[in-house]
Amino acid sequence: MSPNSVTSGSVRSAAELNERIRALWLRAGGSLSALERAEYELLVVEWAAAIRGEVVTAA
Repeated sequence: MSPNSVTSGSVRSAAELNERIRALWLRAGGSLSALERAEYELLVVEWAAAIRGEVVTAA
């Protein structure tokens, strides 16, 4: 996944994003390259937004 492919307003769930984050770390062997770090940061931001959305929906 290219870091530029993540757009705001994603419809991915927090669980899906968590799995992608875990898979990224496994693929990278625990040490991220600069490109992988950028992807990780975007995934974490998107995951945090998904978590907030799920909390708001639950309330």
